[in-house]
Amino acid sequence: MKLLLIGGTTFLGRHVVQYAQEKSWEVTMFNRGRTNPELFPEVEKIRGDRDRDIHLLKGRNWDAVIDTCGYFPQQVEKSARALVDHVGQYIFVSSASVYSDLSPSKINEDTATAHLDVGQNPNDNTPETYGARKALGEREVLAVFQERGVIVRPGLIVGPYDPSGRFTYWVERFLADGKVLVPAVPDAPVQIIDARDLAEWLVKLAANQMTGIFNAVGPKEPLRFAEVIDKCAEVTNSNNEIVGVAEEFLLANGVCPWMQIPLWLPRELWGMCRLDIRKAISCGLEFMPLRTTIADTMNWISKDNPVARPSPPGVGLTRQREKELLEKLSER
Repeated sequence: MKLLLIGGTTFLGRHVVQYAQEKSWEVTMFNRGRTNPELFPEVEKIRGDRDRDIHLLKGRNWDAVIDTCGYFPQQVEKSARALVDHVGQYIFVSSASVYSDLSPSKINEDTATAHLDVGQNPNDNTPETYGARKALGEREVLAVFQERGVIVRPGLIVGPYDPSGRFTYWVERFLADGKVLVPAVPDAPVQIIDARDLAEWLVKLAANQMTGIFNAVGPKEPLRFAEVIDKCAEVTNSNNEIVGVAEEFLLANGVCPWMQIPLWLPRELWGMCRLDIRKAISCGLEFMPLRTTIADTMNWISKDNPVARPSPPGVGLTRQREKELLEKLSER
């Protein structure tokens, strides 16, 4: 089996390559070589920027391509058109953010997806356009590859090597000292997917030449916010006091859901964590235990002294901000 991976080896891509190698596949990587270029020295690497160097892929043939980094519809279209006669299957890693309405109690693959508003530019790399841009990328893949196109819509991807810091925030926080501020939303739904589960399944989709559109999150059974918090405390062997804080207090004090407090979403957006995943499960998507994801994430970040290593800018509460909020709460 010959696989082309468009994307880097920061996170998901490195797991895709690893699983493909375990199946003794012939892998070619196409990326700029800016992150972890030393990884997989035995794998063929074509260095280039997909925006201007897609021609480097012409004249070659692969059984499947997995595209992990198509963020703009124009670049996805260019990639798809360049590969349509040279690749049997195009697997596009999209996002659960493509859905235009995140309030329904259950979102399936047929739920309407977003479009850019009048005046929005598909080249603008902003959070406001992200979902619509991914949706446009999906349409480009399906327009070019038709029944040979595969659309995968993951939610929050987590686990070792996660550069986003969102799920990692909670593991790091319980490894540190002091009271832990958490939103008082114990029954809020949570859906995540370990990058290794997603990567293994992407390789499985390619191996079995399965096609279609899939929501790709987990676990199989519904997961609650309180379960994630409690499991993080348990696996990290933390004795920190957990302080539940009302959403109203957090919002009134300018705390941003999802980014400043990862996994927390306002009730009107809970639909984003209630995606219908039956289709993906029926096609072989499996999930490792939450405990394993937390433990492996802890082992990874512990190598870099997580207490001293800051999260990416804008992700998670700083210790000072958390302390200020708790003090303000106690004054009330």
